[in-house]
Amino acid sequence: MSIYLPTLKQLQYLVALQEHGHFGNAADACFVTQSTLSAGLRELESLLGLTLVERTRRVVRFTPVGERIAAQARRVLAEADTLADLARAAGKPLSGELRMGVIPTIAPFLLPRLLPRLRAEWPDLKLYLREEVTSAACDSLQRGRLDCVLLALPYRCGEVESQDLFEDRLHFAFPGGQSDTVPDPVPADAIDEHSLLLLEDGHCLKDHALAACNRPELAAEASMLGTSLHTLVQMVDNGLGVTLLPEMAIEAGILNGTSVVTRKLDAERPSRRIALAWRKGSPRAKEFRLLADALKSAA
Repeated sequence: MSIYLPTLKQLQYLVALQEHGHFGNAADACFVTQSTLSAGLRELESLLGLTLVERTRRVVRFTPVGERIAAQARRVLAEADTLADLARAAGKPLSGELRMGVIPTIAPFLLPRLLPRLRAEWPDLKLYLREEVTSAACDSLQRGRLDCVLLALPYRCGEVESQDLFEDRLHFAFPGGQSDTVPDPVPADAIDEHSLLLLEDGHCLKDHALAACNRPELAAEASMLGTSLHTLVQMVDNGLGVTLLPEMAIEAGILNGTSVVTRKLDAERPSRRIALAWRKGSPRAKEFRLLADALKSAA
């Protein structure tokens, strides 16, 4: 009796459907049409002689055996990624495809400076970027959807190795009309927790700001309203409160066109560490360290 093995593409479709719980979203994640993904999954079920997914109009429900096969498919895909990584590591460094995640409080401020330098120095590198909040980027890294992540530390990102690039100091930002009453630098214990605006949950900069101030009550009292640093700046400019901004955003011109003023923050840990992280034990570790050196030099 002949046994035909599933293809990696079919396994990718299965894993994507389990992750997204929706055929359309899974197809988008795989860059195929919904009909192509559905056909691939039907072929997989026919090949195995099993029903892996129960389909209804509203719900996608995996059968018990479908759950087990999807879990095994993740491991197979991870091993396939490792095989590809071994091949790439043996070839020319920083050439071919590389998928890098970047968090939103870094991407718009650092990448415009970094990318032209990287293209000039490593013309054979095809760098694909994906902007995600830190928790999602670390999850994508662990699941193999990303090869490395440009992020801010400290942050628990799982079993990773990392290389620091530089320190990014935090600054206190406030409406310009208050300049005469704000000291320079601003002591962390002088910040009014009732007027402090922070990013919403999911952004590690919120945690770094709270850790820098070392004031537990800020976590409960601060208004966590901003979806982005640009939103926070506009709120401060309109007199709705004060916030903490990273130096890279200020240097990139985030305050241009506003009356917002900044002061250095006087705190025990007034900065975050910008770093490149990758999966622990990756065959491409040497290549990622080379990329980290290039990023550090360009920054």
